[in-house]
Amino acid sequence: MGRGPDVLIVAEKRSVAQAIARYLGGTYSSFKVSGVPAYRFKYGGAGAVSLGLSGHILDFDFPQEMNRWGAVDPARLFDEVLVLTPRPEALKYIYALRSLARGQDLVYLALDADPEGEAIAYEAALQVRAVNPTARFKRVRFNAVTKAEITRAFKAPADLDLRVVEKVFARMASDLTIGAAFTRLLTLSVRREDSAALPFGRFLSYGPCQTPVLGLVVSRELERLSFKPEEYFVVRALVGVGGEGVEMRSKPFKLREDAEAALAAARKAEGRVAEARYEKAEVRPPVPLETVELERRASRWLNIRAKATLDIAEELYRLGYISYPRTETTIYPPTLDLREVLEELRRTQFGEYAEALLGRPLTPTRGRSYDGAHPPIHPTKGAERGEIEARLGARGWRIYELVVRHFLATLSPPAVVERQRIAAAFGPLVLEAEGRKVISRGYWAIYPYEEEEEEPLPRVESGDPAQLLSAKIERRQTEPPPRMSESELLRLMRRYGIGTDATMQDHIHTNVLRGYMRIAGGKCVPTPLGMSLATALMRHARPIIDPEVRSKMEAALQEVAAGRADPSKVVSAIREEFKKYYKYLEVKRPEIAGELVKALREGGAGKNNNADPRRSRGAG
Repeated sequence: MGRGPDVLIVAEKRSVAQAIARYLGGTYSSFKVSGVPAYRFKYGGAGAVSLGLSGHILDFDFPQEMNRWGAVDPARLFDEVLVLTPRPEALKYIYALRSLARGQDLVYLALDADPEGEAIAYEAALQVRAVNPTARFKRVRFNAVTKAEITRAFKAPADLDLRVVEKVFARMASDLTIGAAFTRLLTLSVRREDSAALPFGRFLSYGPCQTPVLGLVVSRELERLSFKPEEYFVVRALVGVGGEGVEMRSKPFKLREDAEAALAAARKAEGRVAEARYEKAEVRPPVPLETVELERRASRWLNIRAKATLDIAEELYRLGYISYPRTETTIYPPTLDLREVLEELRRTQFGEYAEALLGRPLTPTRGRSYDGAHPPIHPTKGAERGEIEARLGARGWRIYELVVRHFLATLSPPAVVERQRIAAAFGPLVLEAEGRKVISRGYWAIYPYEEEEEEPLPRVESGDPAQLLSAKIERRQTEPPPRMSESELLRLMRRYGIGTDATMQDHIHTNVLRGYMRIAGGKCVPTPLGMSLATALMRHARPIIDPEVRSKMEAALQEVAAGRADPSKVVSAIREEFKKYYKYLEVKRPEIAGELVKALREGGAGKNNNADPRRSRGAG
């Protein structure tokens, strides 16, 4: 094998590698190495090649002899030393890396600027070192795939953050051990109870993130199932005030006879306005956009699933349309030129609004979160609908439009509304109505997703006459809590620290793939199998489905990234804790297996994963 290029650049994806070649080299040529596209160009007077990977190229696994499910007690997995091995689907990328790395001088690790990207950069460095021990490495981090950002990043390279790498690897190792042990325990227990219910090739997966997520959804469903509706009564009336008829309602009555007595007295009484309130209020624009909020808003307003939202956002990023979409920051850094972004949007359908903002001082909204790594999600390139849809389809445009409108909203004035309330008294019966009048649309002009509907009430004053034009008593029942929305689930996952910005949507999606729940109309609906699995774990080993336990685990892993904890000791402590929970569950194997077999017989395994069970980790 001959000498490679003077400079090797490793990116996260092919499209980013191509963009780097275009922005740094001006002209470039493409070729393939081991079947992987690569790009050759000149950079700084030297020959350069950029190569894109496809996520992690290495993964933790058990020694081969431990992957024989039927011959190995799952409890032994807690004490096994894991090995870092190539992912089978990534072998061609490893071959390409090694081929290009032989004999070259400098390697730029231009992977995504997040913890996962840091770990993948380290994995790439290991492959280079295997064939070229003297290679030098520089870490390049950028927040947008634009010429300005790429050029800036390569002029100021840094070093790999090995503490972040250790945190990611510690999480991977812990999740593999826990996920594999409990997945095998559940699967083997069910097969022992009824081999036909779960034939070889299918399994019941447990994941230290995936399963607490299911627990949150099932807990809400259990609340709904145990809810006992209570009957109550309200008086609904049309009341004449200020020369208009206004729909009004009473407070609830527990007994119909009390409502009837109050209405009978009201019909004989003289009506007066008891309260008339008209108060101006500002509705503040949203704070700058971070990952989970993008997913929540797309799920709520666009009916686009969280996983699909992040997948689309990443493609928009790689194509140079938006900034890096994995961020926790809700404060625009001073290094972000907001006017430059507005100038970029002037040539789009948002141009008139951007022009108006450019004509006034900019005072962006601010959140409370600043991760020190990435700015909030914002547009980096102006584009029209047809351009985006041609490359990413209709949903691509809707996500891009949401990002653009959100950015513009953060630079806009607040909306101003008048909150209105009228109460009319008829003897003992008080009837109420609430309304609103929009005084200034403010940011709603560009951000219609949050716009409130105008429902004005007439202008009256306390003491004005009121007429009971018509009235009736309505029987009602208290409503159970709604099913958990994907938007609410993401918010709870953030609160408990279940997963990262990069993985939250994946943990939801894994539950769907496993047949434990489905998403319908933006709501999370557990299946019979999901209900059985979660309720069994809640009864017999609650800690392994408790989101607080995962939250504590994430806090320990964060200590690794901060350099305050030894990763091997953290992994060992996590393993010991979950080994204790494993013993709780092992004692209850017959009861749990019986409950799960019943659910499987009722068709709960229709979507259950049928991947090779030797390699199934159940992690996530």
